[in-house]
Amino acid sequence: MKKSIKPILLSATLLLFTITTFAQDKAKEIEQLLKKYNEYGQFNGSALVAENGKIIFKKGFGSANFEWNVPNQPDTKFRLGSITKQFTALLIVKLAEEGKIKLDVPITTYLPDYPKENGNKITIHHLLTHTSGIPNYTNAPNFFKDKAKNPYTPEEFVKTFSALPLEFTPGEKFNYSNSGYFLLGYIIEKITGKTYEQYLQETIFTPLKMVNSGYDHSDLIIKNRATGYEKEGKKIVNAAYIDMSIPYAAGSLYSTVEDLYLWDQALYTNKLLSEKSMELLFKPYIKAWDDSYGYGWAVEEVSVGDKKVKITEHGGGINGFNTIISRIPADKNLVVLLNNTGGTVLGEMNNSIRAILYKQAYDQPKKSLALDLLDAYSQKGVAGGNEAYKKLKNDPTYTIIKEGDMNRVGYQLLQTGKKKEAIEIFKINVEAFPKSGNTYDSLGEAYLADGDKKLAIENYTKSVELDPTNEGGKKF
Repeated sequence: MKKSIKPILLSATLLLFTITTFAQDKAKEIEQLLKKYNEYGQFNGSALVAENGKIIFKKGFGSANFEWNVPNQPDTKFRLGSITKQFTALLIVKLAEEGKIKLDVPITTYLPDYPKENGNKITIHHLLTHTSGIPNYTNAPNFFKDKAKNPYTPEEFVKTFSALPLEFTPGEKFNYSNSGYFLLGYIIEKITGKTYEQYLQETIFTPLKMVNSGYDHSDLIIKNRATGYEKEGKKIVNAAYIDMSIPYAAGSLYSTVEDLYLWDQALYTNKLLSEKSMELLFKPYIKAWDDSYGYGWAVEEVSVGDKKVKITEHGGGINGFNTIISRIPADKNLVVLLNNTGGTVLGEMNNSIRAILYKQAYDQPKKSLALDLLDAYSQKGVAGGNEAYKKLKNDPTYTIIKEGDMNRVGYQLLQTGKKKEAIEIFKINVEAFPKSGNTYDSLGEAYLADGDKKLAIENYTKSVELDPTNEGGKKF
């Protein structure tokens, strides 16, 4: 007797319907979440979320160009900042797989003109894992004022930091350094005989059909490219210019959320690297921040509900842009958030989206207390600002989102001569983040500007107690 296949087909159809419904519900919840962040001025960009390898949500929020009121879309091109590093890392591992480079040899093997006193101690592995000890060039005093706007060849720019003393013995510890990834780009050029841009295009972007990704050039007309902005309180201004020869292999790429989905999917295959080589990218080589660092990726294990999952992710920040790509390989889940109004709380948004995917609780977005306080202290002085703070701090829809937000507000007030108002902002920040040496340092600076040396010394002392590496505080 023939067994009927109708019940089996019915069950499969019902399962598909249930999965689709769940995905739609999650997409709706994600959209509502990001709409609220957009409403509160904390997200202006494009987002894509994939679950089990399938896109369940993609959408633009806010403006790609405020002057012309051009909306952000899923195909809007954003500068990636340090997300660039994962592409550079793959290119290096590709060269290693082909036998053209060794990861455990000194960099002077490939850069014979690099100062040998340091270069003979530093390996390619050290550069990939931020353990070289080379000072981060973007931390140099007046870097953005003196160097960031000028074009350099890779060879010229390497000379600006290659002779500096190392901050620690290579391999000893992690210290994030754009200099290391700049050097990796230069090494790629030396080995391949091609520019970093050419080798990247032919090795990754062309094979993966990432037609909306590339090395950014300010002088070129690039269709659908977002303009970069920064926030000054609630006011949006054009971001400061940076010549894209400066971020180079550490941060000069642009892409879209859709292209980064293609990149994510390729990392599950052997299109670009063998399985063994691909594993090198995601090994937790060294403790970094609150997680570990692989090659161009942060690697972390987190709890979602009753299970632990491994996350591989990386953020990026460059004048006018803030970005994050976050992957959970075991479930083929992906979150990409690209923002074009400077630094914002993408990590918080990413965590909330992950909670939605795994049906977990999460905190709702809140308005930034810093933005409203800037207006209050600027327009109403100390008394009016303090009154506004008393009112807003008890309002559950407001919060101090980040220490840096309040710090920026304090310095904006300081720079406009409102010293007493700046002191009040920095005092609020100290109250909110009492274990941060930086908050006391800023308060000390404001007291010094206002002529109160006693309170300046008191706060600088507290700052140095909390952060013994604060050399500026020690000098003051």
